[in-house]
Amino acid sequence: MKIELTPVERQYLKGLAHSLSPVVMIGNNGLTESVIREIAISLDAHELIKVRVLGDDRAARVAMYDQIANDLGAGQVQHIGKLLVLFRPSEAKRIDLPKSKKALKARP
Repeated sequence: MKIELTPVERQYLKGLAHSLSPVVMIGNNGLTESVIREIAISLDAHELIKVRVLGDDRAARVAMYDQIANDLGAGQVQHIGKLLVLFRPSEAKRIDLPKSKKALKARP
């Protein structure tokens, strides 16, 4: 079951993800079991990751994005072109999500 993010949380995570580089690439073989496992490991380690999808089929990218979020219980932050941004909190709680727009503006 994927995580539903509020607009404020999504905006905050987009800002954090801006400087990130993709940590996983989905190639011509598509969304294989090993790719899902690698995304899960990266989410456990970083909580917020970018995934690059090779290929020009937008509908296939959207389907992969939905499948990853549902299979791994991740939140869909952003889908721009061939980049997917995913968030899933870990036990270490590295990222504290803001509760309101006021908290978003007050961040350092």
